[in-house]
Amino acid sequence: MASKVLAKVYRGDVVESVHRGHYVIIDGEGREAASEGSPKTVTFIRSAAKPFQVLPCITSGAADAAGFSEEEIALASASHSGEARHVRIAQLMLERIGLSEIHLRCGTHLPFYDKEAERMQRAGEFPTQLHNNCSGKHAAMLALAKHIGADITSYDAAENPVQKEILNAVAAITELPAAKIKTAIDGCAAPNFALPLVAMARGFMNLIKPPDHFSRELKAACGRVVSAMVKNPELIGGTERLDTLLMQAADGRIISKVGAEGVWLCGVLPSEAYPTGLAIALKVEDGDDRRARPVASAAILKRLGVVSEDALPDLAPMPIKNRRGDIVGSVKALEFDI
Repeated sequence: MASKVLAKVYRGDVVESVHRGHYVIIDGEGREAASEGSPKTVTFIRSAAKPFQVLPCITSGAADAAGFSEEEIALASASHSGEARHVRIAQLMLERIGLSEIHLRCGTHLPFYDKEAERMQRAGEFPTQLHNNCSGKHAAMLALAKHIGADITSYDAAENPVQKEILNAVAAITELPAAKIKTAIDGCAAPNFALPLVAMARGFMNLIKPPDHFSRELKAACGRVVSAMVKNPELIGGTERLDTLLMQAADGRIISKVGAEGVWLCGVLPSEAYPTGLAIALKVEDGDDRRARPVASAAILKRLGVVSEDALPDLAPMPIKNRRGDIVGSVKALEFDI
């Protein structure tokens, strides 16, 4: 099936740009509740995999051996914005396992939070790998490497036991054979996973509602990740980041995780309205992260009644401003048939 229009960009009342893509929503019984485009579209899950990638650190006992707190498990599941609190937690995770920033292999970039990046530049401060949005995930990978006796200098390599354990965890949570999951290198230098969109949704459903065939250890690990994300939305993203905004607006009813190139996964926790929960997977075809994805995700959650109609006023629709700050247009989502 062809992709569908997810959002339109208006300047005045004229459509200037169109973003197309795919989404699928499934319930706790694995039934498709709604979709547009092709739910079987295969794409890389990117950073939306982080809640899956931390699972072996927990099931192996590495997280407990290191004494990781719920905040630290949240940061391991996060694409944080490099604010002071995020950096401190990432550094503490490394200190707990007797390592430091030099052992990370995720690379360096300025904080995603523009105000912190600007502050650092004015102060003449240089970012470290702790500012990398993936530093929590990589700290958890190092903890797993130390715990199982894997080489910490190559923990990010596909052939390292750490990455093999993570691939097996992704296969288990998405219910796909590991041998059929293609991988490539992510922006943070670790392997990432190409998956059908519906398998991504199934993975998030299994995270919030683990099936009976999961081991006791895996069920418990899923519960810990979900709890950490729900209780610490400001760590999963940060100031002005989509995951944080959506989870705060939903007030504990969802977990949300973005991935680069227009990927968004969401788990709606079981409730009176949705007794078995819901899982949502969305991919913007052109990879847009700043316009189509936030507008479409907010519109879906409003349509489901998970956030109120007056919540997220800058996302649904999103105002388009000129250089002077005047509103000259908007980004509007399609009417989702849910």
